[in-house]
Amino acid sequence: MIKRILLWLLAIAAVLAVAVALAFRFTPWPSVAIIQYVFSRGDQASEAALEKHVPANIVTRRDLAYGKGPDETLDVNYPEGTNGPLPTIVWAHGGGWIGGSKAGIANYLKVLAGHGYTTVGVEYSTGFGSTYPKPVEQVNAALGYLAGNAGALNIDPGAIVLAGDSAGAQIAAQIAIIITDPSYAGRMGISPTLDPKRLDGVLLLSGAFDMEQLDLNGRFGWFVRTVLWAYSGTRDFMNDERFALISVTHHVTSAFPPAFISSGNGDPLAPQAVALAQRLGTLGVKADSLFFPDDYTPPLPHEYQFNLDTPAGQEALARTLAFVKAWVQP
Repeated sequence: MIKRILLWLLAIAAVLAVAVALAFRFTPWPSVAIIQYVFSRGDQASEAALEKHVPANIVTRRDLAYGKGPDETLDVNYPEGTNGPLPTIVWAHGGGWIGGSKAGIANYLKVLAGHGYTTVGVEYSTGFGSTYPKPVEQVNAALGYLAGNAGALNIDPGAIVLAGDSAGAQIAAQIAIIITDPSYAGRMGISPTLDPKRLDGVLLLSGAFDMEQLDLNGRFGWFVRTVLWAYSGTRDFMNDERFALISVTHHVTSAFPPAFISSGNGDPLAPQAVALAQRLGTLGVKADSLFFPDDYTPPLPHEYQFNLDTPAGQEALARTLAFVKAWVQP
């Protein structure tokens, strides 16, 4: 009897193991769940480290709905006592297009707000059932909501900087092209919600801008293949014509807004940031950049700018603020 039970248990375990193996092979979402957990832990650590840098006099209005979906919310920060429009930084969070949240950038946006700005953290849909270009559509919709409710939110609708980190940097850059290039917007099938005259600049930090430069078989190959399979909705994402529009370096034009671009020297995405900065320079776009020598020690990892306990993080913050001050309309 005991032997029979053990055999049944072993058989059940074998079936479950096969089911799990098949799930990981034929769908990206089990792997995505693991990645999301890792990203969440990283966001929590970053937020805890930033807490001591947050000014005490910041007002935050949380979870304002810019759409009808459960993920279509945003947070607005501004200095206490603000009773009029301020130049505004609208930020799309990172997370490989399949994870992360506005909670992971909340303290950094409060730090920026402390320098006299209204800052906005936009939530968008990630995970199972959410594929390209939904996050692009959602952040675009959030811009429309902010422009339409500017007075109530202390936003200057004529002085907006669009920003993002990691995947959020790619989303921000893609929306900037949608806003400034009607032909590209038509190919995307997305109508911009912000007049190009209102977009003063973009902040693109630790971003991915050219999918052709990604190494699908290297050290991070499994991660790259998983997130792009999930985000694109197809395993053959490299041959999907619509998804090819995600590679913003190939689609920027001379109408692209002034940009500040930065990545750490230890970030595998850094060559893409350098290439985008060079491309914008060739087009005559005003582009400021912060990159570090290859031998900079210790190497600066992906999202280095959120670590304000390092000289490099402080430099990135100072350069970010200097860029915004230089380009937002008075």
